[in-house]
Amino acid sequence: MHEFSLDFLRCIRCGSKLELDIFKEGIEIEEGFLQCMKCSMFFPIIKKIPIIWDDFSKYVSERIELGGKLFHFACEQKMKKFIKDSLINSKRQTIDRTTLEERWSRIYQSSQKSKFYSIIKNELNPYAKSKFVLEYGCSIGTISNYLANYNELVFGIDRSFSAISTAKKSQKENLDYFVADLMSDVFGKIKFDLILALNILELVEPQELLEHISKQIVHGTLVISDPYDFDRGKNSIKKPLDDITLRFSLNSLGFNITNKTKKPSYLTWNLKINPRSTLNYKVDFVIAKK
Repeated sequence: MHEFSLDFLRCIRCGSKLELDIFKEGIEIEEGFLQCMKCSMFFPIIKKIPIIWDDFSKYVSERIELGGKLFHFACEQKMKKFIKDSLINSKRQTIDRTTLEERWSRIYQSSQKSKFYSIIKNELNPYAKSKFVLEYGCSIGTISNYLANYNELVFGIDRSFSAISTAKKSQKENLDYFVADLMSDVFGKIKFDLILALNILELVEPQELLEHISKQIVHGTLVISDPYDFDRGKNSIKKPLDDITLRFSLNSLGFNITNKTKKPSYLTWNLKINPRSTLNYKVDFVIAKK
């Protein structure tokens, strides 16, 4: 984690500013804690990655294998104890998300040359030189890393430690990543000039996410895309959107959709699952402004 990020991060429970307790530091903060002095929350920084989760025990309860890896990664005894205690207090889930998240990180790495990303990068060029940029569901950082070349400050959020670990391999002085829930107020009341949410509407209730993002933009731009593939069995969201209701919701929240993206689009997004199998999506793409 870059130390400058401390100026922007807030406690996701009470909204207070956070303080740093650094155990290991190089070019970035490699290990330590983000602390809220008001409500006594601790957020660990492990392998340069802050995990800003309201209940760390719950986070690792869904990722027991990752919890063991984090314990191995930790250098300071205080951090090891924190992780160990969190694992002891966690309620084991029937499904461990560690392997699944690692697999999808590899899939996204193999799919970085998909034409979809080239199109998105080209569409983002007019919004270069934005001051504050945030990408929700940044995954391995394909787009966040690109944005950092042309904008002042870029942040990426994803709930996958594996994906963020891959993203962190491309170090830039104006780019930082965080493991966090998409609906958490990681940045408090800070406003952004450009926010991206690419192909993540199946991960969280779409309307709630749009309302959350709307509060973070006063004068700025939202770039959003999705294939509207919401079928996740028992984990499916309750209120999916389609190309019509997405645009209606954005208009209702005070956004103006650009003329170019008023009509639904069908951008090709190919994901290489393995050497013999490819997942092909047709993705809708919207640029909305306030």
